[in-house]
Amino acid sequence: MAELLQGIAASDGIAIAKAYRLVQPDLSFDKKTVEDSDKEIKRLQGALKNSSDELQIIRDKAAESLGEEEAQVFDAHLMVLSDPELISSIEDNIRTNKVNTESALKDVTDMFIGMFEAMDDNPYMQERAADIKDVTKRILSHLLGVKLPNPSMINEEVVVVAHDLTPSDTAQLDRRYVKAFVTDIGGRTSHSAIMARSLEIPAIVGTKEITDKVNEGDILAVNGIEGDVIIHPTDSQIADYQTKAKAFADQKSEWEKLKNAQTVTADGKHFELAANIGTPKDLEGVKNNGGEAIGLYRTEFLYMDSPDFPTEEAQYTAYKAVLEGMDGKPVVVRTMDIGGDKELPYLTLPHEMNPFLGYRAIRICLDRDDMFRTQLRALLRASVHGQLRIMFPMIATLQEFRAAKTMLEEEKAKLEKEGTKVASNIQVGIMIEIPAAAVIADKFAKEVDFFSVGTNDLIQYTMAADRMNERVSYLYQPYNPAILRLLKNVIDAAHAEGKWAGMCGEMAGDQTAVPLLVGLGLDEFSMSATSVLKTRSLMKQLDTAKMTELANKAINDCDTADEVVALVESYLKA
Repeated sequence: MAELLQGIAASDGIAIAKAYRLVQPDLSFDKKTVEDSDKEIKRLQGALKNSSDELQIIRDKAAESLGEEEAQVFDAHLMVLSDPELISSIEDNIRTNKVNTESALKDVTDMFIGMFEAMDDNPYMQERAADIKDVTKRILSHLLGVKLPNPSMINEEVVVVAHDLTPSDTAQLDRRYVKAFVTDIGGRTSHSAIMARSLEIPAIVGTKEITDKVNEGDILAVNGIEGDVIIHPTDSQIADYQTKAKAFADQKSEWEKLKNAQTVTADGKHFELAANIGTPKDLEGVKNNGGEAIGLYRTEFLYMDSPDFPTEEAQYTAYKAVLEGMDGKPVVVRTMDIGGDKELPYLTLPHEMNPFLGYRAIRICLDRDDMFRTQLRALLRASVHGQLRIMFPMIATLQEFRAAKTMLEEEKAKLEKEGTKVASNIQVGIMIEIPAAAVIADKFAKEVDFFSVGTNDLIQYTMAADRMNERVSYLYQPYNPAILRLLKNVIDAAHAEGKWAGMCGEMAGDQTAVPLLVGLGLDEFSMSATSVLKTRSLMKQLDTAKMTELANKAINDCDTADEVVALVESYLKA
């Protein structure tokens, strides 16, 4: 029987396919005393062989689709599986303590993991601990006869169903086969939603119960435009969704006619429409959607997709590829933004009650300056291949910006002394995502070359509401007059010093927010590539004088976000 679930529309598109549950299985077991140790050791050997065979297939597929460097993490896992010390320790535990294989495996691997994790000053050993954790989970799955999900192995058309998707999960999704995804939790600004828009995969998040309602192989109809998903759709519902899919495809065809057009309003004012990317592979989407620049290159994916800190050479290669790929158009590169919900297995971060308010982004970089300087050198070397703009994230104080810029200047001087060419026209700016920086934007504007507002975090920090928490999601209000006043303060401060102000948060591509941002005088709008043409189409219909009047009314006359939305709708209809 058909059942309708509603969630948050996170990425446009319509899809119909069977469900693939990306849900971690239950790997719990009971400790048992056994009489036949040889039988348990045979079970261990069988699980080791099955795990090895499985990992070899995954490794080969990763090498084929992602490259040899990405596949090396699986080489490390295969080495763990054949480690004689580890295996003999498990076998000795089985024989000595007369316990079942699951229990012996857990006891021994926990000991090794604890030993390696204690070496917190040794990134290599930290990485080995993470490898052993992953491998233990795989061996256990074979001992218990349950299947571990692996998004990189999907080879048929599916809708991925998950409680949530990590950035690394999302990065493994193959657009040829993954037609959509639906999650229990999350919002439009969660990383999985942002990645879905980059990959042009329809997505619905925050359904609360999709994993409880859907079994492997169930047919799902997903409407990522309206946020509806139908479990076991009827023939008429499938026909209806197919009609909607055609209408959406026709609309996209209309937008595509604007691919090479200038982004100008009805009265001829030009705005820069840029795109956000996570990897050089995303460039194709930017070009296909008529992006005029890269307004945010999230370099953390270089770190998240690597088994260890990426080398200066590996980073240089990635930055060079993006700069050359944009043919001289501006590229804003955000320095490493790790922390919060973005973790690295080889970088041990302290356990924190509030990681989003803790040790992350520029705070890690200024503390771990060896890592930061490697990135800065790679960026500076790549600068000669295009129009590079460097942006520091999570800046709260002028001292932080000055410290980061000093390191940049020091590395530039070292490179030039070594005879390495560095571009002379690199703009250096900051992300405005902490309210303190927005409030004293006039002070920052005297020292930076540009601002780019990260509204995803600015809104959650201003409203004191976790954007991933459904219970307070009603407070994630981009149109709240308080947010609009902060934005006006930032944009006006930039213009007063002859600097430009952009936005790289999801609000930049929000069709309700765009008229307000035009009215506030935002210079550059950076968004998921798939939102560029839709936004260009909207801007062609806007008159800047009327939008300025609209923005002023929203800030001065409206008391609530709902009133602002109603005001925008009335202006667009007029």
